[in-house]
Amino acid sequence: MSSAGGPDPAAEAWLPDDAAEVLLVTGFHFLQGEVERIVAATGGQLRVVADVADAAQYWDSAAAVLVGSDVRELPPRRRAPAVLVGLNGEGDSLWHLAAALGAERVAVLPDAAAWLAEYLSRSRSPEAGGLVLGVTGGCGGAGATTSAIWIAQAAAGLGVRVLLVDGDPWGGGLELALAAEETPGLRWPDLSEASGSIDPDQLSDSLPVAGGFSFLSWPGSRERPAAVDAATTAGVLDAARRGYELVVVDIGRGSEPLHTFAWDCDRILVVVPAQLKAAVASARLLQELPPVEAALLVRGKPGAALDGELIAGAVGLPVHGRVPELRGLAAAAENGRLLELGKRRSVRYFAASVLDLLDGEIPVGELP
Repeated sequence: MSSAGGPDPAAEAWLPDDAAEVLLVTGFHFLQGEVERIVAATGGQLRVVADVADAAQYWDSAAAVLVGSDVRELPPRRRAPAVLVGLNGEGDSLWHLAAALGAERVAVLPDAAAWLAEYLSRSRSPEAGGLVLGVTGGCGGAGATTSAIWIAQAAAGLGVRVLLVDGDPWGGGLELALAAEETPGLRWPDLSEASGSIDPDQLSDSLPVAGGFSFLSWPGSRERPAAVDAATTAGVLDAARRGYELVVVDIGRGSEPLHTFAWDCDRILVVVPAQLKAAVASARLLQELPPVEAALLVRGKPGAALDGELIAGAVGLPVHGRVPELRGLAAAAENGRLLELGKRRSVRYFAASVLDLLDGEIPVGELP
């Protein structure tokens, strides 16, 4: 736990009683000062309460509830906080604490200051935003990238405005699987210097398109790409949410992409082969996921040794689709022909099962 500023038992709420919009619960003076500056920059108003019990009376009326990393429990029968706020140096403990508290997001300050300012601005005057759907593999080679591509392709075919995001800088480049490495448009390293709020229209106009959807990929080259920090990533995903109806994020399985991308997802789908070892690995992965709704996509032929019901019981998540096993799939992925396979009836049926899960959250019609 960071030692920058200790608990202040005398901390009190400040501002007129009828004006509170953002509630911050923390006893850390330094953390309070960081959040005060962010809220002031957005033109918002802040109420700071050091004690969780005292915060209960303001909790439900606040436009957004932030809790500091010194908070270990919530008032009874209160909704989960919007954001857990912590400081650089607190490490993975922030994400584990967020999962325990049920926090929707994590903001590591000062790096995430711009993202938090944008988030709080939206909380006061929310606009319609798209759904961010994360796809990750329960084990290595599960087929998450393939599934993400097919879901994006099917949704785009229904007229949904879709962005497919490559969330794994070590995955070799999503653009290779799309055979779109020569397609003009921005890649992640081009956004490494971006700061503050990103205009969603400018972002969408700058991204390449394949299969009827926009995509944002890491370069499919041998060169080490320029790093993109967490604050920039959060800003890009925020702009994507405002500019698209569906954002499909191919998260990757490493701790860095899980912490960077998974916590901005509204739903997460875990792709798991119909095998015992894969089910065990998927169950372990759940400990790293944020507290958002999640489901399984089982990869395998009907009649596999482990059926969907057994896998759901072993992992602890419901099954919401079966990724089809197609002859020549490995070669198609290697040669950039996944979009071609995505037109097959079995793939379209799989994608329909996933999009049905999102019914009412994106403007999905019927698959032809």
